[in-house]
Amino acid sequence: MTSASTPIPVTVDREIDTRGLRCPLPILKAKRSLNDMASGQLLRVISTDPGSLRDFEAFARQTGNELVEQQTQGDEFVHVLRRR
Repeated sequence: MTSASTPIPVTVDREIDTRGLRCPLPILKAKRSLNDMASGQLLRVISTDPGSLRDFEAFARQTGNELVEQQTQGDEFVHVLRRR
């Protein structure tokens, strides 16, 4: 997993915008999106909830999906998950 302030280009299969939503909504929206994706596909989630950093780490551990990348970009948090 990468944690950096400089974006690393990653080609994703789907992106969801959860800006303005608080826990647990970003996780629930990510779970719904991942359920509709094929194994190995990448999902990018953009969030403004600071708690999403630890939430997505826990979500990945609990579900077996891979947290490929997490970044802080100003007031936004970007998470990239690979569907198991």
